Amino acid sequence: MPPLATLLLFLVAAPAVAGTLKNTNANGLSNWQSQHSPFSLQLLQLMPDNVRAVYDNKGFPPPLVAEMASYCVFGTVARNLSDAPLSYNVADWRAVTADGVRHHLRTKTQWLQIWRRYGVDFGWSILPAAQTFEPGDWGQGFTTVKLPRDTRFDLDYSWRQNGKTFHAVLKGVQCAPAHLPAKPGQP
Repeated sequence: MPPLATLLLFLVAAPAVAGTLKNTNANGLSNWQSQHSPFSLQLLQLMPDNVRAVYDNKGFPPPLVAEMASYCVFGTVARNLSDAPLSYNVADWRAVTADGVRHHLRTKTQWLQIWRRYGVDFGWSILPAAQTFEPGDWGQGFTTVKLPRDTRFDLDYSWRQNGKTFHAVLKGVQCAPAHLPAKPGQP
C-alpha cells in the first residue's frame, strides 16, 4: 500500500487507547467501564426480571415485555471526557462473541418502530441511537443486543471527533444471568 494511502487509512479509523475496568456489586451483578478513552462508556448488567418490571410498569403488552426481557440489556452511561465535541451512532457498534461473530445492537430507532405497532412508547429508556456531546456532556439509557443469558462478548464501539472515526473495545462484557447469583452461604 502506498505511504499516503496508509496514512489516510490511519486517519480515517484511528484506534483509541482504552482499557476496561470491571466491577461487581454486592448482588453479584457486574459493570464494565472504559478507561483512558475520551468517549467513556459504562455498561451495567440488568436482570431480565428488572427489564420486565420496567416495561410492564409502563403498560407494555405481555408479548412485548417478554421480547424486551429476552434481550441482553445494559444500563449504559456515555460521557465525553475530551475537550472537543464528539458524536456516536449505536448502529455502528458491535458485540463480538468468542466465535468472532459481530452482532448488531438494536437501536432506539428500531425499538420505537416496534413499539409503535403496539401503541406504546417509553423512548427515553433507550440510549439515543445517535448523539453529539459537547465537552463534559453525558447521557444514559438502555442498550440491547440479542444474545443468550451469560454470553460473553467484547463491545466494539466507535465515535467521531474532529473529522476522524475512533474505535475502542470494552472487553469481557457478559449478559446478565437469568437469576441473581447465590451469595456465599446461601443455597
